[in-house]
Amino acid sequence: MLAALPLAAPAAAGPEELLRLLFVLAIMLAAGKFSGELFDRAGQPAVLGELLAGAVLGGSALGIIPTSPDDPLYGTLHVLAEIGVIVLLFEIGLETDLKQLLRVGPGAASVAAVGVALPFAAGFLYWISPLGVEAFNTASASTTAIFLGAALTATSVGITARVLTDLKIFRTTEAQTILGAAVLDDVLGLVLLGLVASLAAGGSVGVLEVGRALGVALGFLAVALGLGLLLAPRIFATIDRMRVRGVLLVSAFAFVLVVSALAQVAGSAMIIGAFAAGIILSGTNQFDAIESQMKPVADVFTPLFFLSIGAQLDLGLLNVFSPANRPVLLVGGVVTLIAGLGKVAAGWAVPWRRFNRLAVGVGMMPRGEVGLIFANIGLSQGILSRQLFGAIMIMVIATTFLAPPLLKWSVRRGGVTPAEDRAAPPWHPVA
Repeated sequence: MLAALPLAAPAAAGPEELLRLLFVLAIMLAAGKFSGELFDRAGQPAVLGELLAGAVLGGSALGIIPTSPDDPLYGTLHVLAEIGVIVLLFEIGLETDLKQLLRVGPGAASVAAVGVALPFAAGFLYWISPLGVEAFNTASASTTAIFLGAALTATSVGITARVLTDLKIFRTTEAQTILGAAVLDDVLGLVLLGLVASLAAGGSVGVLEVGRALGVALGFLAVALGLGLLLAPRIFATIDRMRVRGVLLVSAFAFVLVVSALAQVAGSAMIIGAFAAGIILSGTNQFDAIESQMKPVADVFTPLFFLSIGAQLDLGLLNVFSPANRPVLLVGGVVTLIAGLGKVAAGWAVPWRRFNRLAVGVGMMPRGEVGLIFANIGLSQGILSRQLFGAIMIMVIATTFLAPPLLKWSVRRGGVTPAEDRAAPPWHPVA
C-alpha cells in the first residue's frame, strides 16, 4: 500500500549525502534494535520499541530520520522501508499454513468486511453530523467525511503480523484469522484508496470502478498462488542444485521482489504479492533453508519500516497545554475511538467458531502506513485541512502504538485450546 504514494525523486547523491545516509542508517538500525531489546526485556513486543525509536528520531524531535519529501534522503529511506515491509510479509507468508488459512477463510472474510464497513460508516456519519468540526473543512463536508471514513478502514497487516510473530502464536486459529482478515482488509483498502484518489482528482466513483478494483486484487492473488504453487517447486529444486554461494537466498529474494512488483503492476498491492510469494515458497522442499537464510535479511530491512512509521509522529501535536492543539486532540481522540471500536467489534463477526474474538478484533486495530497514505492523499489534494490531517495522524499513531500491548493482553486472557479448535466444525454456530 505504501507504493500508492509517489516516491520523491532521488537527488544526485554526492559524497556528503552518501556519508549522511550511512550515518542515518547506522543510527536507525542501532536505535531500533536497542529499543526493541529494552521493550522485550520489559515484556512488551519489540516492535513497540522500534516505533518509539522512530518517533524520537523523527522530524519533530531529533530530526535524524527525514520526513519531508524535499529531503534528498527521503526517497531512498522510503524505498528501504518499503522493502522492509515486503520482506516482513514474505516471512509471514512462509510461516503461513495455507490449509489453515483456507479453513478460516469464511471467518476472515466476515471479519474483514465488518472491519471495513463499521469504521467507514461511523467516521462518515460523525463528520457530517453536528459533532464534526466545520472549521476543519477545506472541501465539502461530505467529501471530507468520505476521506475521513476511508482513513479509518484498512489494517496495517505488517504491524499486526510482527506482533503475532513476537508473541510466537502465529499458527493459532486466532492468528490465522487475523492474518487472513488483514490481507482481505488490505484488498478492500486498496479499492477504497483507488476510489478516494479518483474522487480527489475529480473522477467518478461507481459500481464498475469498485468491481474492477476488487476483481483485480482478488484475481491477482488467485492467479499468483495457482501458478506459483505449480511451478515454484520445480524451479527451486533446480536452483538448489547449483553450487554458487548464496544462490538460494538471492533467488528467493529476487522472487519476492518480482511477485511484489507484478502485484503493483496488476493494480493490486505489493504487500499482497509479497505475502503470496511467501505462501508459494512454503510449498517447496527448500522451505526450511529459505526461511533460515531470509532471517538476517529481515533483521536489517524490517526495522527500517517500523522506524519510518514512528518517525511520522509529530510530537508537537501531543502538547495538551497548547490551546491551538486542543480541537485537534479532541477530534483525534474521537476518531481513534471510532477506529478502535470498529475493528474490535469485527472480532464478533464470526458466530460459527469458538476463538478469542477480542484478540481477533484487537489484532485488526493498527492503521500504520495505510492510514498515512489516505491522509497524505487528502492533504496533498487540499481536501483535508492541516488540523484534520493532524487528528488522523493521532489516530494512526495511537492505534499503531496501542495495538501491540492490547493484543498481548487479549491473547493472555485465553482463547480456545487446539483440541477445541480442531473439534469445532467450520460452520457450526455457537452461542
